[in-house]
Amino acid sequence: MKFEVMTSTGAVRVHYTLAGEGDLLILLHGWGQNVAMMQFIADHFARRFQVLNLDLPGFGQSDPPPCAWSVHEYAQFLYVFKEQLHLGDPILIAHSFGARIALSYAHRYPLQKMVLTGAAGIRKPRTLGYYMRVAAYKVMKRMGYQVNMGSEDFQHADKVMRGVLVRSVNEDMRPLLPKIKTETLLVWGELDEATPLWMGETMEQVMPNATLVVMAGDDHFAYFHQPHRFLAILEYFL
Repeated sequence: MKFEVMTSTGAVRVHYTLAGEGDLLILLHGWGQNVAMMQFIADHFARRFQVLNLDLPGFGQSDPPPCAWSVHEYAQFLYVFKEQLHLGDPILIAHSFGARIALSYAHRYPLQKMVLTGAAGIRKPRTLGYYMRVAAYKVMKRMGYQVNMGSEDFQHADKVMRGVLVRSVNEDMRPLLPKIKTETLLVWGELDEATPLWMGETMEQVMPNATLVVMAGDDHFAYFHQPHRFLAILEYFL
């Protein structure tokens, strides 16, 4: 299904599925992903929850946002979307970039519970090598060379979504974490390189009601690689 959501920056058409009855679960995928990545969660929990699984604006079959949104504008969009569908206060299940949105949402709006897996939101310390690459890029640009800099995600994104990515990775969510009182389950791959385990340990330490579960021997997509184990963990938590 598609639904046009009216946000403060303009309208955006969103592709989503809504199934089941009961308390509301909203599934938020990571960067570059779509509803398919979390469909196994939707299929499992639709037996006793109402499950909203959506392509976030700029991904899958949803329109891009009208401008380069921050994660807080994504959170505002999500709240407006569920209000326009006349849905109740949700439980959020989010991966990676989706977890940034979930953290902002939890800080601003009523929420029942939250599950974050491989959660982005804590900015990595910038090394000397990073600043050297930036300086070299600026010099090459001034000399008229065509230089591509940035991650593979950045290179593959259009202008608006590049702006979203830049705003997202440059925002450190740490100041919000102690203010988030929502009961939160953190599920992390032990070998996660995109959002290293120390980030999950930090979140557990500073969030008042957070618990960390580590999936040994797995990476940033541990939830997807071990779906049966992940669902069992969620069943216990929910």
